[in-house]
Amino acid sequence: MSRHPEIFNANQDISMADNKAVATFGAGCFWCIEAIFQRLQGVESVVSGYSGGSVENPTYRQVVSGTTGHAEVIQVTYNPEEITFAALLEVFWMTHDPTTLNRQGADVGTQYRSAVFYHDEHQKEMATHYKQKLDEAGVFDDPIVTEITEFDVFYEAEDYHQNYFNNNPNQAYCTFVIRPKLEKFKEVFSDKLAQTAN
Repeated sequence: MSRHPEIFNANQDISMADNKAVATFGAGCFWCIEAIFQRLQGVESVVSGYSGGSVENPTYRQVVSGTTGHAEVIQVTYNPEEITFAALLEVFWMTHDPTTLNRQGADVGTQYRSAVFYHDEHQKEMATHYKQKLDEAGVFDDPIVTEITEFDVFYEAEDYHQNYFNNNPNQAYCTFVIRPKLEKFKEVFSDKLAQTAN
C-alpha cells in the first residue's frame, strides 16, 4: 500500500453546495472497506449494503450465492469541504487490489468485484480519469479491472453487518484480515484520519 500524490490531485475536485455528498464503492468484503472509510476525516457515515444487481431487496444469503448480480458495497456520506471525491478514490484504489476480477484475497465471486458506482457525471469523470492515470503510471503490475457504473439503487445490508469490525474486533476475520489492512491504511493515510480514529 503506497501513496501516489503525483496522480491524485485533490485540487481537480469541486465542492458541493450543501456540504454533503454520497459515494458508493465495492472493494471486496464490505466489512473491510467499511472499517477503513469510517476512519477518514470528513466522512459522516458509512453504511454497508448491496448495489449493481437485478433483485429487489436482496438478502446477504442471496448476494453471496452470486446469483443476484449485486456487489457488496459501502455507501459513504461525506463533506466535500473536508474530503474530496479524489481523496476518496485514492483511498479506495490504494486499499484493495483493483486488478483481480471478482476477487479480493480469499473472497471470490462477482459480489466481491471492484466497483465505483458513480452518482453524477463529475464522479464518473473523476473515476475514469484516475483509473486511466493509475494504469498509465503502472502503479499496479496488472491492468485495473474496476467497474465504473452508474449508480442505480442501494440496499442496506442486515443490521449485523453494520459497523462490523468495531462491534466484532476479536472475530477471526477481523483479527486476521481486517486489522492488518487497517493498520497499513492508518500508517499510509495518517494525514487523512479523523481525530477519533482508532
